[in-house]
Amino acid sequence: MLFNSIDFAIFLPIIFILYWFITNKKLKLQNLLIVISSYIFYGWWDWRFLSLILFSTIVDYFIGIKLSKQENQTKRKILLWTSILVNLGFLGFFKYYNFFLDNFITAFSFFGTEINANSLNIILPVGISFYTFQTLSYTIDVYKRKLQSTKDFIAFSAFVSFFPQLVAGPIERATNLLPQFYKKRYFDYSKAIDGMRLILWGLFKKVVIADTCSIFVDDIFQNYLNYSGGTLIVGAILFSFQIYCDFSGYSDIAIGTAKLFGINLMTNFRTPYFSRNIAEFWRRWHISLSTWFRDYVYIPLGGSKTSNILTVRNIFIIFIVSGFWHGANWTYIIWGILNAFYFLPIFLMKKNRKHLYTTTKNKFIPSFKEFNSMLYTFILTAFAWIFFRSKTVNDAFEYIKGIFNQNNFFRIQTAKTYELDIRPLIIYLTFFIIVDWYYRNEEIVFTNHNTTKSTIIFKYIIYLFTIASIIFSIKNQASNFVYFQF
Repeated sequence: MLFNSIDFAIFLPIIFILYWFITNKKLKLQNLLIVISSYIFYGWWDWRFLSLILFSTIVDYFIGIKLSKQENQTKRKILLWTSILVNLGFLGFFKYYNFFLDNFITAFSFFGTEINANSLNIILPVGISFYTFQTLSYTIDVYKRKLQSTKDFIAFSAFVSFFPQLVAGPIERATNLLPQFYKKRYFDYSKAIDGMRLILWGLFKKVVIADTCSIFVDDIFQNYLNYSGGTLIVGAILFSFQIYCDFSGYSDIAIGTAKLFGINLMTNFRTPYFSRNIAEFWRRWHISLSTWFRDYVYIPLGGSKTSNILTVRNIFIIFIVSGFWHGANWTYIIWGILNAFYFLPIFLMKKNRKHLYTTTKNKFIPSFKEFNSMLYTFILTAFAWIFFRSKTVNDAFEYIKGIFNQNNFFRIQTAKTYELDIRPLIIYLTFFIIVDWYYRNEEIVFTNHNTTKSTIIFKYIIYLFTIASIIFSIKNQASNFVYFQF
């Protein structure tokens, strides 16, 4: 079920009414409703994969209980690795089986040995990378004794399958989300209003910005050999906005929807394109994933509390694994390696913790130095996105080669511009950047502690433009979110 579909527009109010008016007397019933509604939400795509979520839930639930009772360290490690192998085993089979098989065959062919092996027609379950990491966080935290195992199977099932963030995050920690299912929840009007604001802004990002950008991006990346260097630069820039608005838009809707049910999810994006270096960018982009890798991979490897050589190794491992998490393609791995090379000089010069505060926190206009730093960081990021978006590594290099094609460099034209005027997109992007900048210090967009008359008028102008743009941009067929493929 898509957030931007009519199905969800019907589904959400029904669950909301049942949650607050029918099951509100008993916590168990509320949690059970969340589990049932989450399974319906996920099963809307393909009910067959509900068994995977249920199996992972059962395995980690019982392993968690066993871990809390077991004192023998060897047996505790066996239990932990059982959970890791089961969860990553499913993820590896569905997402990476064909990738490893194809590369295995290619490697042997390089040495003159032919292997006959057929790849499988495997359907990738939606959201498997997200809920796998979420359940693993529970087992690892119980193993490390950071969290007490639960004996409430319904609450644990709600934690694993909570529908707002089930298929594309944020990847929640058990220490944050699970305890919220133990406590009775009361309707909070202000929290619900904040939730609706996030849902509205998330829909604008997805329906107005991301979906409109995708029309031009798809055309340019599919036909990059036919276009000038200037057009290819535009394609890379538009994809940068597409993936940001698509993914952060989903996160906004997920966080906003959770607030309607009295649940707080972690912030997943903090205006990453206003970052002044790559280190700051990664503190602001897909925060739930980057902090997951930090806490469960980087720090256990030694983090930065070891020799420089090992620290560099750890940095490359994190970025490569992050790239590989996104998909079974060398393009994602190279994207990760490229970001590691971006990050490494900043780390070695000890500037990775330089920008810990919001850009120009106490003033509206950035300084010339800050603007240049943001622009430089955005250019590096947009360049890396070329590998992320390309189907093959060769396509990515040919795309980059085409950027430096001097023939008609300044002629920016795509086939789609004959069917769709790009000027509305430019207006939407300008509006989006202004609003994103204006609310960069706020956790919730459209909130402002300044209650002057001009501020209130400005806020309602933004509301009207946002709603009108969504209505104008809605299509008959809802489009998938980019990160569903991961």
